[in-house]
Amino acid sequence: MTNIIETSPLFELDARIHVKATPEEVYAVVSDLPRSAEWSPECMGGEWISGEPSQVGSIFRGENLRSEQVVAWAPLVRGTWYTDARVTAAEPGRTFRWMMLTHAQEDQESIWGFDVEADGEGTTLTHHFRMGKATAGIHKIVADLDEDGRKRFVEDWTAKLEKDLDATLLRIRDVIEKG
Repeated sequence: MTNIIETSPLFELDARIHVKATPEEVYAVVSDLPRSAEWSPECMGGEWISGEPSQVGSIFRGENLRSEQVVAWAPLVRGTWYTDARVTAAEPGRTFRWMMLTHAQEDQESIWGFDVEADGEGTTLTHHFRMGKATAGIHKIVADLDEDGRKRFVEDWTAKLEKDLDATLLRIRDVIEKG
């Protein structure tokens, strides 16, 4: 029997938007993870718990908030919860990426990021997410679901992620352009 959760990559998405600012200005905002409450649908900010802010190897603890309406049928963490992520790329004016960690601080194949590129009259900002192998959290969510339920979860979660990427980009653009 096939198990969709063993598919790799399980999720791979990106979205783009034009921002009227320089790549360096855009990068300065998106690499400042404590400000994520200004644009993220779920991350309410957080703090750097290890290393220098926004530098490769540094660890950010995010405070997250998820409503009951998000993929309401699935057994997701609701309310407030915390995540740790390690910065994996920090190239000012180019790219900023972070990898989600387990509670034991182990790497997971769950990587979020932003790429910025000059496009003549501003910057193209790309927000991307890739999950190679399913994280511990995904395995926990789908543990009691049959294969149809797992497929439904992947479809519904992909749709949620697509909306989140688009919403995040619109909010970032507003933060930067409306200053």
